[in-house]
Amino acid sequence: MQTLYRRLLTLLPRLGLKVIDLGPGTAVVSRRGGRTRIPLRPGADLVARDNGQYAVTDAGKDTWVVTRDRSAPADRQARKWTGVRLGDTGARLLLDRRAMADERRVQLAAAEYLCTQHVAAMLDLYRVNCVFDIGANAGQYARRLRRLGYTGRIVSFEPTADAFARLKDAARDDPDWHVHHCGLGREDTVSTIHTGWNTMNSLLPPSDYGRDRYRRFATTRTEQIEIRRLDGVMEKALDGIEEPRPYLKMDTQGYDLEVFAGAGERVADFVGLQSEVAVLRLYEGSPRMSEAIAVYEAGGFEVTGMYPVTREAATGRVVEFDCVMMRAQAAPEPPATG
Repeated sequence: MQTLYRRLLTLLPRLGLKVIDLGPGTAVVSRRGGRTRIPLRPGADLVARDNGQYAVTDAGKDTWVVTRDRSAPADRQARKWTGVRLGDTGARLLLDRRAMADERRVQLAAAEYLCTQHVAAMLDLYRVNCVFDIGANAGQYARRLRRLGYTGRIVSFEPTADAFARLKDAARDDPDWHVHHCGLGREDTVSTIHTGWNTMNSLLPPSDYGRDRYRRFATTRTEQIEIRRLDGVMEKALDGIEEPRPYLKMDTQGYDLEVFAGAGERVADFVGLQSEVAVLRLYEGSPRMSEAIAVYEAGGFEVTGMYPVTREAATGRVVEFDCVMMRAQAAPEPPATG
């Protein structure tokens, strides 16, 4: 005798509903569009809107990759994934074997991911409540912090007109993201910045190495900008924050040490910093990595992470690192255990 449940499943398609029976007591009912049951392995199925647009591949024990793949079926069959355990963390890294052929690209993408995760962890560990975003461009860094869950104040500085317009628009609906149309440096002044280089606009001219590496340096426009000292803007930036614990992020294309110098004695207020340091100099007069790190260490900061930003394809040499440094003595005391 047919159960009430089975009779109901038989009736539902007459009402215009799609029914997929997954087993005793379990079914998927959908109102619009076809649904297809895609077997993965015994005990695991995928229910998808359109099976013809999905590829399912095994990536290790109890792990499958499901992709919306519009490529030709023959090409889809050739796509293979590898599941790599990340030590004993319980995490698994999934690698497309076609992507693995470009080692440099995979490494740089992994470094960017690891850097952002590390920064988020340091902001949390050191209880940072204000991030100074120097060289903000269109707000990419600040938006990333928000996606990673940082909810404290962000104060962004961008001197060029076009980028600042986009930055201002990005921050419009975020009441705790403040933006300022100026650059920061060693002294309050007016200077000229090279523009038209997208995210690589700089107050410094390109080096011979930089010109050889980037075509964008072949032509340039210039723009007059205002420059302020960091210690002169901190009071306003931190206004209203009880017990400020600021973090200094600098990405000024060779000008970071000038920004740092402008903090004066107030550099001691910062619990951490992030700076792009150069192994191979793209800009004339910019400091080498060893010089920059020595200055930051003299200011009381210690390296917690180094992540390659760019690498030469032909030689594998790192051009620049993202360097994360924290003031260890500023780390909050861990809670006592009984």
